[in-house]
Amino acid sequence: MGRPGLLLALITAVVSLPACGPVPGACPMIAQATAVSVTVSADYAAHVSRLHLRACQDGSCKEGDLELRPGSASIDPGCAGEFCSATASPDGTLVGILMLDTLTESPMAITASGAAADGSTLPVRTLEFHPPAAYPFGKQCGKVVSASVTLDSSGLHPRA
Repeated sequence: MGRPGLLLALITAVVSLPACGPVPGACPMIAQATAVSVTVSADYAAHVSRLHLRACQDGSCKEGDLELRPGSASIDPGCAGEFCSATASPDGTLVGILMLDTLTESPMAITASGAAADGSTLPVRTLEFHPPAAYPFGKQCGKVVSASVTLDSSGLHPRA
């Protein structure tokens, strides 16, 4: 094999080397919401008419009244051939979101207050926790930090 043939073989080998290793999948183009989500448990939802949330992290606080909406659970009706679906079914919970400027894995302090259905004041509930990070689309796509809590008659709890 002459020099041109050797050069062509070498270029072909170098160009095809990346094809021999694992090829990472495409990352979804989904933006992460910087927010705290609150779920009021089904057994406590009837007692809550208004909810105010204050979230503090890294020396910065954000607070506001939450717009509470009915929550739902996903129901899997199964698959028909290669097509699968899910439906949402009301589950008696209430859900609300407080948008934040930033969200990190550092400790977060949350205070919930509000009004009960009978007009009385709800007990003030506090929680300090670390928002967890996960890699739902693989490490190559970056981490997603989430801050989700549940409010019930005994207080605020981090939601897994």
